[in-house]
Amino acid sequence: MTSRFGALLRQWRQRAGLSQEELAARAGLGERTVRGLETGKRDNPQVRTVRMLADALRLSGPERAELFTAAGHAEEIEDVEDPPATVRRGPAPSRSRRGPAVNDDPLVEATDALAYAVHSRWQREEEQQQVHDPVPLPVSWRRAPAALEDSWANILVTKPGEPARPLDLSGRLDQVVAVYRRIPSCRLVVLGRAGAGKTILTTRFVLDLLATRAPDDPVPVIFGLGSWNPNRTGLRDWLAEQLVRDHPGLAAPGPGGSTLAAALVDAHRVLPVLDGFDEIARGLHRAALAALNATTLPLLLTSRVDEYRAAVEATGVLRAAGAVELVDLTQDDLADYLPRTTRKSSGAGNVWQPILDEVLARPDGALAAVLTTPLMVALARRIYSDTPDHDPAELLDADRFGTRESIERHLLAGFVPAVYRERRGARAYEIDHVLRWLGHLADHLSRLGTHDLAWWQLGTSARPRTRALVVGLVVCAVVSVADVLIEGFLLGEVNGRLFLFGTMVGVLVGVSFGLAHGHLAVVQPLRPARFRLRFRFRARSGTRWPRVRSRARMGLLFGALVGLSYGGVLRLASRIILGVPISLAGIVVDTAVYIAVFALGVGLAFGLLAAVEAPLDIRSAASPAGLLHANRTAVLVQVALFVPAFVVFVTATTWLIATALMALPGGGPFGVTIETSTAAVLAIGIVGGLGDGLGYVLSMTAWGQWVVFARIWLPLMGRLPWAVNGFLDDAYRRGVLRRAGAVYQFRHARLQDHLTGIHRRLP
Repeated sequence: MTSRFGALLRQWRQRAGLSQEELAARAGLGERTVRGLETGKRDNPQVRTVRMLADALRLSGPERAELFTAAGHAEEIEDVEDPPATVRRGPAPSRSRRGPAVNDDPLVEATDALAYAVHSRWQREEEQQQVHDPVPLPVSWRRAPAALEDSWANILVTKPGEPARPLDLSGRLDQVVAVYRRIPSCRLVVLGRAGAGKTILTTRFVLDLLATRAPDDPVPVIFGLGSWNPNRTGLRDWLAEQLVRDHPGLAAPGPGGSTLAAALVDAHRVLPVLDGFDEIARGLHRAALAALNATTLPLLLTSRVDEYRAAVEATGVLRAAGAVELVDLTQDDLADYLPRTTRKSSGAGNVWQPILDEVLARPDGALAAVLTTPLMVALARRIYSDTPDHDPAELLDADRFGTRESIERHLLAGFVPAVYRERRGARAYEIDHVLRWLGHLADHLSRLGTHDLAWWQLGTSARPRTRALVVGLVVCAVVSVADVLIEGFLLGEVNGRLFLFGTMVGVLVGVSFGLAHGHLAVVQPLRPARFRLRFRFRARSGTRWPRVRSRARMGLLFGALVGLSYGGVLRLASRIILGVPISLAGIVVDTAVYIAVFALGVGLAFGLLAAVEAPLDIRSAASPAGLLHANRTAVLVQVALFVPAFVVFVTATTWLIATALMALPGGGPFGVTIETSTAAVLAIGIVGGLGDGLGYVLSMTAWGQWVVFARIWLPLMGRLPWAVNGFLDDAYRRGVLRRAGAVYQFRHARLQDHLTGIHRRLP
């Protein structure tokens, strides 16, 4: 039944023209939270939640008072003020930070925007992963062995001669910030075996720290360490790169000529929460620990125990860092949690009672050992509590589940079928197809040695030669069709020779762009665009014009290569195929003309694009779908600018040069009439512009690579569905994937490994 609070919330949301998802994003809440409040399923909103909703809806003073009263927080009315005309997007964790920032320091604005984005992202993720449904698992820890932590004199930052007594670092999930703040050095290592709850802890650490963050405090940001190579990139540079990936607006220029991301890291306005030290590539743990010791950054580091111990034995402990180790769930923890996840009952009461009895009777048994980690308990809950016809009593079958490994394999194998039993919207998937698609994605990540599923890298598991071939084939097909249609329309005739000629054009352009892509795939991996287009040419010479010059030089080189192939090889082919008479002098002149025209045209277009590029707004936090949409928009606008500019320039310049050459005695080396040259030159300009534009998009942009591989090649090979975006978003909503900024990740590394094994066993 909808409450008065829910009715008011829905009324004012509709008045603002917002969907539930849009209101959730603006308020920094989960969509499930907004839906639950409107329907009455969540009938006791916290004061902070009401304040965030009121700010997002920009309610007036009386309206805010009415909303607080309906929520049962009438005592908070006196603390409510009319919101500013423009609500500042910063985290709403504390009352002291509700108002807009008045400091003109760009780092202050960037810090506040980053805090808002981080808070919104991880609160949604926590709700999506059902961490609080019905209650969080009781994650707790104790001090790690002394060999894994630094001396307490360094941890406590004591002066020489002062006593350094160890602190009590034990605690539970809701105490993680308090424990961290006890450490004067602000460096803490959290150790635990696979599935012990490290990810849950880091998420709660970030949200709780933001909830009490003072204006000058750094912003805690989670960084997955699996993509860091300390031998190639320093820690601070890598942190800045990851910030820009997940928050593209931080690529904007900052103080001192660096990016805002680098400035935030250097100014200690970011508190790195480094998740997954064990996920760094083999052989790099020692170098990574040495690199961490070379900095003085406050941080929180998580790792599996064995990998961290091996790095410590080879290098030494993390300097000035205390260490804690996550402990196993107890029988009491299970008895308090599992029965609350379901109302299904058996003859003995709650459906989980036989399992709890078995764990109590055999505390050293295989089932009891499996249910000591939050990961396995969460999987068991999803398979048996959330699925109508599954009974956990089957886990008591000693013939099937006599070992710990067999039970864990069963839970991992049953998770995906369990979450895909329910139909979501108009989409219904066959489980065999789902396992094949997820298996391909997991295998793709394993081959890349990462846990980050980036949409712009879906084709990178293939060899560069294979990728270049695929790109060349797609560009060839698209440009051939476009050439035939355009030239047929301009010349008023479509025949077999024109089809053959169009194929030759497509082959030339496809080969050129395929080779260019193959080269770039080796020397410069593709990354999503971090800019928008703004038609303002005023800029400091130190920020924009060097980029314009660099991009124009690249365009000159690339255009010269295209002009060389077009003027030389294509003219030879036209003589053979179409019978166009052309002398050796004509070939030389054509080649020189097209080299000059194409080089200048592409250089001009590339320079124009660079001149109107501006960094994304610093308040824009990238989600996978949002970044894909932004890239598509940026690329299409680029083409809308590039193609007309190129066509006009090439057509006009080539016609002027042809006219000048035709004025020479004997008709010039072109050997054709002015009327024929006009039509041909127009066709050359349009085909060249569209061909080069399409080739550029499909071979040199992140969105183009998404189209080539994720939308064409991989679905054609049966490795992904045709509606890739919808499938990934659906997997996220079902809890198979999670979002980590601009990328997806599998819910847990063990699930990724399990799906990889399934994929590699398939014929």
